Amino acid sequence: MSDEAEAQVTATVQALEARLDELTQELSGAVRRAEEERERSRFLAQLGSTIDLDDALGTTLHAATGLPKVDAAIVELDANGHGDERRLGAIGLEDEGDGAVHIFSGPPDHREARAIALSYLYTEEHATGAVHGALGVPLAGSGGRIGWLGVFSREPGTRFDDEDLRRLEELAERAAPVIENARKFRDARQLADLDSLTGLHNRRFFHETLAREIDRAQRYQRSLSLVIVDVDGFKEINDRIGHLAGDAVLAEIAERLREVVRSADIPCRVGGDEFAVILPEIDVEQARQLVSRIQRAVYAQPIARAGRVRVSAGIAELLPNDNPTSLFERGDESLYAAKDTLKNGLATAD
Repeated sequence: MSDEAEAQVTATVQALEARLDELTQELSGAVRRAEEERERSRFLAQLGSTIDLDDALGTTLHAATGLPKVDAAIVELDANGHGDERRLGAIGLEDEGDGAVHIFSGPPDHREARAIALSYLYTEEHATGAVHGALGVPLAGSGGRIGWLGVFSREPGTRFDDEDLRRLEELAERAAPVIENARKFRDARQLADLDSLTGLHNRRFFHETLAREIDRAQRYQRSLSLVIVDVDGFKEINDRIGHLAGDAVLAEIAERLREVVRSADIPCRVGGDEFAVILPEIDVEQARQLVSRIQRAVYAQPIARAGRVRVSAGIAELLPNDNPTSLFERGDESLYAAKDTLKNGLATAD
């Protein structure tokens, strides 16, 4: 074979190899896109089946991080005017939902933006692992914007283009109604769990939560105590100042109770003038200290026309064989023992 023919064969083989590489890359890209689409469809199907807010946010964030170029994502929900504060959720960020997401607050002239695209430049010593590009789109609810969905890329030089924007807007369009409905459902459930007079959790919530906390404490061998508080002489207070003023006394006592418990404690109103506090991870000695704080807080300042009010309390610590009924009954019995002694009494179940 001549040199010229051999060169032609070599060139043909090289061209075929190059074309084969192109086809292989195209096929790999098609397979990757199909897998991404299948994963995204799975997330969207899962999203449409939930009414839990945390599940809706988590599914949206996972779907967003499955988009091309995306290494991290955030959802920022605006305060809704019904007592629900601004809410943040994030995935793939070291600061899960604080500083980074404030960038998606809209244009400085407060106009409604279709999207916000950002890029970041760093000095060399701060570039490793840093976010280089961001894209955010509004989450539109039935009454207007409810927040932002944002994605981030750590690849240097990354720019989100129109196709990236289309994908993110499509996800936001699917996610926003689900998130809005889940938020409404959660708000309605929270209202159903609250006592309308005092704002504390109600009796139904108390019994459901007590059963759950007992199960958790027994499973992991943790401490749990229950405090039951009753207003001393409340019938006489009602007779003297009237039922409406008596309701105001209960509301003020509930507020003072709320001020002295830990964030992990669960204060509830379980009866007319009877309150209960579920104390996870607390033993009986620590419970006694809390009761002392409650009694001081209630008695410290006069309450409207009722004057200074005292409360008595009973304490029961969880035993290995306890169930919700036995723990509550022991706490209730210790409360009556405390009230039999004197006003502002305290008793602990054996």
